[in-house]
Amino acid sequence: MVRGPADLLERARMVRGPADLLERAWRVLVEPDWPRLRALPEADVAFHSRRPAEVGLGRLLPELDPRLSWNGRTLTLAPHVEYARDLGGQGLVLMPSVFSWPDVVTGFEAPWQPTLVYPARGLGGLWTEPGTRTPEALVRLPGRNRAAVLAALAEPATTGALAHRLGLAPSSVSSHLTILRDAGLLTSRRYGHQVLYERTPLGVAPATGG
Repeated sequence: MVRGPADLLERARMVRGPADLLERAWRVLVEPDWPRLRALPEADVAFHSRRPAEVGLGRLLPELDPRLSWNGRTLTLAPHVEYARDLGGQGLVLMPSVFSWPDVVTGFEAPWQPTLVYPARGLGGLWTEPGTRTPEALVRLPGRNRAAVLAALAEPATTGALAHRLGLAPSSVSSHLTILRDAGLLTSRRYGHQVLYERTPLGVAPATGG
């Protein structure tokens, strides 16, 4: 129970310390890699958002994690645990994460929105740096930087994420992406306020050296 201004000030001081500590942890541990950490879940959402229409929910869920299954009425996470909840039409949020591997994390306790957190697609390559050797088939586009942009799109990514990963100016990356898209090697689609680029089947072979 707050008894007056003195109590409010004391509580503010109690909160400020942990808040400052969390901010410092963010600045040191997360912020330097935030563009890369954010890009992977965004690419996962862009990819999986179209999968229900392509393969249905029953096949989508095992793609998120092999331990998930759907029988038309019930979502099961193996191994079974002694917990069940009827969502009653409330819906389920599917949330990719770069921090949950290898586990699937669930949250079903009321009053929170039921959520299933799963490892983001492509997580194994999150910290892999772009290769030092670009396939010659790409160099003949021509342009080594343009080839590097296509080679870096192992997973869908935004212009900003690619620029950060390759150490290029966003305006330069944007120009390369436009040329690659016009050549039929990339496709783009808008997701919220951002545009994600990914290789077309035509762009896969030269990007992988095949």
